[in-house]
Formats: sequence, structure tokens, C-alpha cells
Amino acid sequence: MTYTLENCRVGIIGLGYVGMPLALMLSKHVPTIGFDTFERRINELKDGQDSNREIKQDDLQATRCDFTSDPEDLKSCNVYIVTVPTPLDNKNEPDLTAVKSASETVAPYLKKNDIVVYESTVYPGVTEDICGPILEKRSNLVCGRDFFLGYSPERINPGDAEHTVQNITKVVSGQTQEVTDFLAVLYGCINNDNIFKAKNIRTAEASKAIENAQRDINVAFVNEVTMILNKLGLSSYDVLEAAGTKWNFLNFTPGLVGGHCIGVDPYYLAHCAENIGHSPEVILAGRKINDAMGLFVADKIYEATQATDKKPPSPRVLLLGFTFKEGINDIRNTKVVDIYNRLKEKNCLVDVHDPYARPEDVEKEYGISLINSLSKEGEYDCVSLTVGHQAYREMSPEKISSLLNKEGVVYDLKGAWRALSFANGTTYYSL
Repeated sequence: MTYTLENCRVGIIGLGYVGMPLALMLSKHVPTIGFDTFERRINELKDGQDSNREIKQDDLQATRCDFTSDPEDLKSCNVYIVTVPTPLDNKNEPDLTAVKSASETVAPYLKKNDIVVYESTVYPGVTEDICGPILEKRSNLVCGRDFFLGYSPERINPGDAEHTVQNITKVVSGQTQEVTDFLAVLYGCINNDNIFKAKNIRTAEASKAIENAQRDINVAFVNEVTMILNKLGLSSYDVLEAAGTKWNFLNFTPGLVGGHCIGVDPYYLAHCAENIGHSPEVILAGRKINDAMGLFVADKIYEATQATDKKPPSPRVLLLGFTFKEGINDIRNTKVVDIYNRLKEKNCLVDVHDPYARPEDVEKEYGISLINSLSKEGEYDCVSLTVGHQAYREMSPEKISSLLNKEGVVYDLKGAWRALSFANGTTYYSL
């Protein structure tokens, strides 16, 4: 069969931060069905609303993509693209439940020459060794003869208006050269043919795993350096600013590493390594450092409250930000919860504010009630900037100080308020 855009009908399985932008872009070029098992998500998209705040309402209302929660609507598709999450279980082992379930959903509708593409982050071998057999069993077709697999790692960066799906290089790979070439055409129609053809599916899977593991290790180095510098009484931001003047110094900053990619993918790579008898020491060392960063920050916040004459036995602390990164409402694997829990262990009274996070999601997932406004003036012993939402970065020193009591302190995890001049009596700390 000759694959062409003219005879292509795409089904996107999973309409989250990855699948939704892809569905909208592909629907401009080929008939596209967006499928998600979460019926409330489908209803909001049909109403032109995106609770993830990634898609503009005008773009949603103008799209030609058909949204559905009925898998029967997928039977007309001949290309299926799986974009479901691949998180970790409570032992930091890969949890492939969603990707397996998506494979089970697609399998009954597979026909001769159909293509199933996986974008979900996995370790090398998952697409062909785990997903392929599931598709075969449920479809009664032979993988690599009757239908074909592909892999194209997602590179969506939520909250990033620059590196969108249409503006980044897309890696593609297929079971055959013909499938690889077609995927290059399919994805190329949305990003001006900015395509890299990986040697094979396992190579593409591995490339995704190491992309985020590399970033995780770089951040871990800066976080460990920050811990050292803080013990020396030095600001990591001051030191990094000076070091950054060297032409080949890598520009990484300290902070919390959470979310569904950088805080997760290294464990997928480590799992794969251990399965083949290799001990991934550097990868897991980076994870250990970054996973401990929330506790380090919480301890520094508590120490700051105890450095005043008041030394409150139960400090009142306000955390500004709860999502795993700025500018989005995604709370998956947020490390702010580690700060919150540690401070509670130290008998602190903690409030959390976030203009992006959905309060009902935070309550359901973490049992934490967000405050809905910054109106408690003069109540806090410490105000800490934990997520760099733009609204927080733009706060005036007067507004920040107004939330503090007489000997209150500011703890700026992001270094966003370093240039501000606070009134006498307000002590400023940062990493």
C-alpha cells in the first residue's frame, strides 16, 4: 500500500497536554478524530473550552477535529496516534497501564495496513515488545505484516509558547522504511518538514528517554552546588550569574523538578538499564538529589523563620504556587507538596495560593485546600515564592511585605525578586 495524506484518517488517543495540540494541528491537513475516555474532557472541548489553558478558545471553536469518548468512532481511522501518560508507580517503576489500555482500545478497529504510532514516553522495546503483542492479540492481525507500528516521541513543553508542536523538530520511526517515510510526511505537514528519521523504533524510544534524563542530571548538579553554596553563605544565583559569563557554561538554575517528564523519564531509562544488568549510578544519583530538593527548601524556609527575634513556635507560611512549573495548571508530580508536608511536620501553619491550579484537583489529589486570594495582610511569618507564575514575578515589594508580620521574611526559591528593595524589617532569602 502507498500511504498518502489523501487517504489518511487519524485518531488521536488521549487529549491532554500532548494529544490536544497535535489533534488541532493535524486536523488542519487530514481528517482527525480526538478520543479520550474522560467524558467531561470531551464535553468541554466540544463547548470550545480547554481547562488545561493550552488551547485558545477561538482555535478550539474553529477546529475541524471531531471529539469523542466513544471508541466506535475510531473504526474509520487508519492511523492511530497514542498520546496517553506513562507515569510511575509508588516504587518509582514505570506504570504502563494507560499505554496498554490505549492499545486495547485501538486493537479491535485495526484493519489491513493500519499504522499505530506511540508518542508516550517509554523505554526502548515497549512499542514492539509490549504494545505490539497486545494489538495482535485483540485484532487477530500480525504486527509487521497486517498492521505496522511507529514511534514519534512527544516534545511538547506545557506553558511554552515558543516550542510548540509546529515549531520543533519531530523524530519519527516506523517498522518499515515506507512507514517511516509516511510518518515524516504526516508530521511534516504541521512543522514545515522539520523531521528527523530515527534509525528504528528502539532508537527513537531511547532518544526520548535520554533527553529528559540529561536535563535532570544537569539540574541535579546545580541543585547540589546550591546546597553547598548555601552552607557557605553564598547565593547560588549570584554565583551562577558570574559563572554564566563563560562562553560554554551551561545555563541551568536550581529548583524543584517535578511534572510528568523530567521527574519521571529518568526512572524509565534506569528501569531499562537494570533489566539488562547495568547499574545506572549517575542517572539515579541525579534523581536522588532532585527528589530531595523540596525537603531542602522547606528546611531553609523554616530556618529563615527561626532566624528572627520572634522565633515563632508554629510559623505561618504562605507558599506562592503549587503547579509543577510556571504558567500551567498541571499539578502532576509537583514537588511543592514536599515543601508543604515538610513544613507541616515542623509544626508550621501553611497556606498555599496558585492562580492556575484547579482547587478541586489539588484537594482530590493531595488533600490540600488552596486559598483563593492574597488578602491575609500581616499574617505570615514567611512568604515563599515556590512557582514562578508571572503574576507573582510582577508583585511589588510593598504587596509582598504587606502579607508579612513585623518580623516576617521572604524566601524566594526562584530568585525572581532579587532586584526588589524591601522595606526595613523584611529580610530576603533565596537559594
